[in-house]
Amino acid sequence: MQRVFVTLAAAGAVAALAGGAAAQERMSMGGDRPAIYNLAGQVRVEPGSGSQVVVEVTRRGPDAGRLSVRRGDGDVLAVVYPGDEVVYPEMGGHSRTTIDVRSDGTFGGDSGFRLGGRGRTTIRGSGSGTRAWADVRVLVPAGRRVTVHQAVGRIEVANVNGDVQVKGYTAAIEASGTRGRLDLDTGSGGITVSNAQGDVTLDTGSGGVRVNGVRGGSLGIDTGSGGVTGGDLSVGSLHVDVGSGGVRLEGVDARSVDVDTGSGSVVLRLRRDAEDVKIDTGSGGVTLGLPQGFGADAEIDTGSGGIHVDVPSTVRRSTRSHFSGSFGDGRGRLVIDTGSGGVSVVRN
Repeated sequence: MQRVFVTLAAAGAVAALAGGAAAQERMSMGGDRPAIYNLAGQVRVEPGSGSQVVVEVTRRGPDAGRLSVRRGDGDVLAVVYPGDEVVYPEMGGHSRTTIDVRSDGTFGGDSGFRLGGRGRTTIRGSGSGTRAWADVRVLVPAGRRVTVHQAVGRIEVANVNGDVQVKGYTAAIEASGTRGRLDLDTGSGGITVSNAQGDVTLDTGSGGVRVNGVRGGSLGIDTGSGGVTGGDLSVGSLHVDVGSGGVRLEGVDARSVDVDTGSGSVVLRLRRDAEDVKIDTGSGGVTLGLPQGFGADAEIDTGSGGIHVDVPSTVRRSTRSHFSGSFGDGRGRLVIDTGSGGVSVVRN
């Protein structure tokens, strides 16, 4: 069934925009998971009251009056930009991003709100086009779910108690003080997370990840190109996959740890015993810090680089490129494999 969108353009807002001043529109959204779409600007997701998600849209720029805000059957809202060229000066003069945008203002491959395609839209820091953008504030009541799609700009999530999913294209994302499921994904841009409680998933095509103070069932981090740093992590499982970039995580408390880098060194310091630890690097050294009481059966291999074990162990076999043995009670499992790079296992 085709969804009908209604354009929201209050007379007062239009008059204000015509006079060059920014105008704000405030809308309540129902539905199980409201979805918000915006091409350019800043987004801030904050805690709200009541039972519905509230969205505040402030249109900005010389051509702000050309933007419209459309919404569907209660659970989708989109800021619609005319034409196929958008100028957002905050990007910087030589920056540009091109994406496919549908006629209803939505974009991305997972949207169920399709009303036909408009074609490709380019967002650039300077030049000709629609010189307008929108700043969006999303207020999320406790326990609610929301999805934010943002093409270009900065996204902040602060102190929300709910299920938050963010999908960006060229967007830096920062989240702090959250409770509940947190899923942050950006094509290009860094991700920073601090003081989060709940399952956390972080994915960036190009950009570093910084994560501190996470408590939850799982923490998954995936970067195509960019390092991962942080600490004070207490989760059931930790999974880190880096195409190119180093990993440095300290104060890790997890039953299961899996770190994989195509190219980049790994420094991992465990705060407590773990059941299963696996570290794999195509190119890069590994330093693993173990706490008192750590127990595991260990297999360590390196294609090129020595192995240094500086903790009490029972050795079955030890050469320059291979170590097998056990630490402590030997109940857990430890596997380290490097294509090129030395391995050091030390006491914290």
